[in-house]
Amino acid sequence: QVQLAESGGGLVQTGGSLRLSCAASGGTFSTYTMGWFCQAPGKEREFVALITGSAGYRSYADSVKGRFTISRDNAKNTVYLQIDNLRPEDTAVYYCATMSSGGGVWRPSGSWGQGTRVTVSS
Repeated sequence: QVQLAESGGGLVQTGGSLRLSCAASGGTFSTYTMGWFCQAPGKEREFVALITGSAGYRSYADSVKGRFTISRDNAKNTVYLQIDNLRPEDTAVYYCATMSSGGGVWRPSGSWGQGTRVTVSS
């Protein structure tokens, strides 16, 4: 099973930017569709973005379109989440996960990282 490790979170001011990274080990990274999720305090974990193995398809939650960009470097076994124009409501723990498709719906397929915390101050 692939192991995932997120990094890049921190405390930033409103309007700032962060680039989160998720490094994978084990398995063949380029074959995995990868997703980012976030979990705000007191809320359930929710989908943010995904990217297929070849980066030929990307999908975003409506709430982050235009500010979040998912990308990957298969040579480095890493998927990234660029977050621009950060808002206090972006405060959350961000997780990466492997994804699988069934019935036309993408779902996490079981491998999660430990998360990286993003805190946006107003």
